[in-house]
Order: sequence, then C-alpha cells, then structure tokens
Amino acid sequence: MISVCLAGATGWAGSELARGIARCEDMSVVAAVGRRHAGQILGDVLNEPRLTGPIFATAAEALASPCDIFVEYTKPDTAKANILTALDRGAHVVVGTSGMADRDFAEIDAVARRQARGVLACGNFALSAVLLQRFAEIAARLIPQWEILDYASDRKVDAPSGTARELAVRLSRVRAPEPTVPIARTVGPVEARGATLAGSQVHSIRLPGFTISAEAIFGMPDQKLTIRHDAGNSAIPYVDGALIAIRRVATLVGVHRGLDTVLDL
Repeated sequence: MISVCLAGATGWAGSELARGIARCEDMSVVAAVGRRHAGQILGDVLNEPRLTGPIFATAAEALASPCDIFVEYTKPDTAKANILTALDRGAHVVVGTSGMADRDFAEIDAVARRQARGVLACGNFALSAVLLQRFAEIAARLIPQWEILDYASDRKVDAPSGTARELAVRLSRVRAPEPTVPIARTVGPVEARGATLAGSQVHSIRLPGFTISAEAIFGMPDQKLTIRHDAGNSAIPYVDGALIAIRRVATLVGVHRGLDTVLDL
C-alpha cells in the first residue's frame, strides 16, 4: 500500500485527487495539508468516508509521520519549502503546483539526488496535455517557427502556466525557433511579442470565461499547424495522470519534468 501525504487536499485539484486516491486499492491518504481545515479528518471535509487521514496546517506537521509519497498541490510561494521538507523526511515527491522557476527545480534536484529520492514535476497531469507536449516536440523537429499561447481564468496569478513553461523548455531541447524577424528587431514595444521563455515566445491570456488551455502554433509558408489542449471546469482530467505519477515516482532519482518521463510514449 502506497502511503500518501497530500498538500492542498481540500483545494480545487487536490480534493478531486483525494477522492481518486480513495477509490484506489493500492494507495491511501495518511495525512493532508490544508490550513483552513486543520484539525479535521479529510473525509469529513470532502464527504468521502474512505479518506480517514487527518488534516494539518503545515507540511512539516503532516510529515511528522512517515509517508511514501508527498504530493504538492498548494501555491508557488509555499511549494518549494514543502518539497524540500518532504525530501528531508525521506519521501518521494509529485509536484502539481505550477509557478516555480528553473532555479528552484535545480536546487530541489540537488537535494533529491543527495537523498536518493525522486521528484516528478508535472505542469499538467491531464493526458491530453502530455500528448500536446510530445506532439509539439515532434513538430519542432520539422518546423522551425512556433509560438505558445497559454489561457486561464482571471484568477490565476502565475504566468505563464506550468504547462506553458514545461512546453517551452521541452521545445528548447529540440531546437531554437528561427523567427523571420528576430524579437530584438521588433518595431514598437517588444512586450507585444510576448515573453521569451527558453527561446520560445509565450503569450499568457488571463480572462473570465477561460479555464485552462495551452496551444502551440507552428508556421511554415502557406501552412500552419495548431496543437491545443483544453480542460473543462472540473479537475477530473488531472486525476488519472496524478495517480500514475504517484505510482511511478519512486522509480526515479532527482527531478524529472513531465508525466511522459514515466510513460511509454
């Protein structure tokens, strides 16, 4: 039985994942982190009697008892400290929180390797987003120009999203884009061309009416290719991928970016 400590267990995505874990026979939530509901039982808060683990105010308190896997699903300003605490306590880590910088992951990687523990960081657990990233990598081998669009609601504070960041980094490993007009030669405010992230131009849209979407647009003379992932209003799309990550992160050492690193694609 895989024992899981779930941080952000009463949030939008974390609560759906908690219910998903409750339906599994090979894992259980032994502790949860949720400041507002600290001191309660997770199942009482989520109306799911199979979730019998207590809720703690901080990751340090929740990790006082050992667990196999720590799942980080909180906010960018607390995620790094939570992850480092979990590694220090001997847990493998699955990261669903977006907004952390590459330098944060470099520091986490050093600690994870020292502890011989795995960290699987996924900007998006949805399987359609995983396929978007893989298909975009294939397209970048053949098409030298692309840009990334990142959509979310007006309430999302981090930009670009973890999905867009991960996509830009992955494309940079394939090749550098070759824009006809270099960004530095833009006539007018250079910000109009978006942010340059790992070599790619990324445009983040934050408006009411959007949930979460990511789009890679590739262009060649007289033709274009658009690869897009769209999620609905619920967190259901992220559960299956997160369960795969929980089951497989213990096979890793150090930081690995993207769910496809543990999939046979």
